[in-house]
Amino acid sequence: MSIRTNILLRVYLAFGLILLFALAVVIQMCRLQFVQGEKWKSMAAKLSTRYENVEATRGNIISVDGALLATSVPEYELHMDMFAGGIFEDKVFYAKVDSLAAKLAQLYPDKTERYYSRMLRSARKDSSRYQLIRRRVTFQELKQIRKFPIFRMGRYKGGLIVLQQNKRILPFRSLAARTIGYKNENVKNAVGLEGAYAEYIDGENGKRLMQRIAGGVYVPVNDDEDEVAAKDGADIISTINVNFQDVAQKALRKQLDSIQADFGTVVLMEVATGEVRAIANFTRTKDGDYQERFNYAIAAEAEPGSTFKLATYMTLLDQHKIDTNTKVDIQHGRYDMINPRNGKVFLHIKDAEDAGGIISAKRAFEESSNVGAVKLAYSHYAANPREFTDALYSYHLNERNHLQIPGEGRPLIKNPSSKSWNKLQTVAQMAYGYELKLSPLQMLTFYNSVANNGKEIAPIFVKEIRSMGNTVERFQARVINDKVCSDETLAKVKGLLEGVVLEGTGKLVIKNNLYSVAGKTGTAQIAHGSAGYGAKDEHQASFCGYFPADRPKYSMIVVISNPRIGSHLAARVAGPVFRKIADRVYASDLELSHGATVHFVGNTTMPKIKHGNMAAIKKVYSKLGVKPLYASTTTGIDTSEGLPYDDTKYKAGTVPDVTGMSLSDALYALGNAGYKVGAKGSGVVTTQSIIAGSAARKGSKIFIELE
Repeated sequence: MSIRTNILLRVYLAFGLILLFALAVVIQMCRLQFVQGEKWKSMAAKLSTRYENVEATRGNIISVDGALLATSVPEYELHMDMFAGGIFEDKVFYAKVDSLAAKLAQLYPDKTERYYSRMLRSARKDSSRYQLIRRRVTFQELKQIRKFPIFRMGRYKGGLIVLQQNKRILPFRSLAARTIGYKNENVKNAVGLEGAYAEYIDGENGKRLMQRIAGGVYVPVNDDEDEVAAKDGADIISTINVNFQDVAQKALRKQLDSIQADFGTVVLMEVATGEVRAIANFTRTKDGDYQERFNYAIAAEAEPGSTFKLATYMTLLDQHKIDTNTKVDIQHGRYDMINPRNGKVFLHIKDAEDAGGIISAKRAFEESSNVGAVKLAYSHYAANPREFTDALYSYHLNERNHLQIPGEGRPLIKNPSSKSWNKLQTVAQMAYGYELKLSPLQMLTFYNSVANNGKEIAPIFVKEIRSMGNTVERFQARVINDKVCSDETLAKVKGLLEGVVLEGTGKLVIKNNLYSVAGKTGTAQIAHGSAGYGAKDEHQASFCGYFPADRPKYSMIVVISNPRIGSHLAARVAGPVFRKIADRVYASDLELSHGATVHFVGNTTMPKIKHGNMAAIKKVYSKLGVKPLYASTTTGIDTSEGLPYDDTKYKAGTVPDVTGMSLSDALYALGNAGYKVGAKGSGVVTTQSIIAGSAARKGSKIFIELE
């Protein structure tokens, strides 16, 4: 075979191999496209798209009087597709980009028009399909932004991408903040109502289909068929009364500031229902300020001191060991307990003040004599201590109340089987509130049983759960004990508690002429581990009781720890807080202060009602059965025919006068006038940052302070 023939043969062979390879490629392409096409399309879709959760709007927490304690407001994050259909051509984009920048700078003056223009142009140059425009955008701002140049072209043409988020806010800021609580995925233990009722409040998240674009960024597809709508959470109707809560916090905070105590707590509860109307907790910070950092009311177990004497005397009376007129020698407030085996003093008991020598058991209780309580209890229970502790257990003082809020402290009530039981002194110590531990709310629960004619019920913080306006579940207080003691004993302990305020340690501070109060003071030394009680001479002061004593509606406990200024006695430390709150609650409750009647005569000048939510005002008038008169300020009003209000009108473009308004009315008035609001404090508006009547651009932020 010639060389030429050999070469041709090789060329033909190579050409044939190329044809065969090309044919194989074509066959494989056809196979991939027509046979396995659906498989690979599905795989590609999975790699470039994914579903992400759409957060549900959390339910509201509402006070018993209808105010929002916690709510979710929509907040938006805005992005932009720089190559959306309507602006794909450079000519269209660059013709309008500066107008868009000007509008953004006008709405958000923290950045200049030049900054926005450079940012948008740079994003266009980088071919960004998901450029961040702004975070934390409000709904009102979003409505304006949708009308801006380019964005007004619509989602697919203008490139505006909107992601909705939900922001949790507390309209009353620090009011009942610790009880409202919070939900945090990074915090293991639930906090407050937000944590305890998260199952109801959270709702059910939806699904949004996201597609990956250049740069590995995922953007929403916004195809309704590929999305699952989120289901909003249910609303929680709490037992908190906003007005009472405000009063409680202010009274406690003012006292803490004046005496520089470590912490303080207050709980106000409705006697018959067990519904907690107010609960306040303040902790002293390093810089001397006070903040809500810990719920002492439910979680802080401590030795209660003399408030526990109610349980001691109830047991003695109910077992017929003593009567209220039984005599006891309190030895002018000094008593040494001596061990009969060795003649040594094993316990030294002293009273805060000298209340005399031989007095009645009733008088010993009124004067909070530690010596009296110890002598009466020890003489009857030293030989058989279980008779005493079994009675305490029958009051369920050794059990938690199983509250609706997590974190309840574990009570400690010893018995003779306890490892730390001391045969010589434990009964004596327990008689006046030592060698045992209770939280303030557990102590209040016991006192509330006396006010509630012997029926002991667990406190509640939530009345109802509602979804879409419909009741999902209602809650009532759990009955702990139908009858803590006999009616005879109940009448006697009520008399003891009333005597404390009328003739005893509460006389100078809590007694008043408008309504009667029953309760007990408690001043306990604070122990410091092995160093004992006298190591730092620190005290915890408390007052626990109920009012009105003759027809109890509210029970309350005040506990304040380690006052640094002034007296450490409970009557002087906790008493003023109890009195101030009780006064305001009594004056606010129409059922209690029904004796005070207001009479209006013809042409009497009435207080003006500012331009708040008039629909709400009319509803209040209707509920009260009062006929409203609609008139201007220049018209004389004859109030014998109804109750007038002044529906003041404000000139457009000027700032309304909101001083004297509640927060809700101030927000209503300023919001309707087109202004943003920043608020500080609680109560009524005392100052506003822009003077009423001044001309101010819509969208301006006005700061208001409430007291």
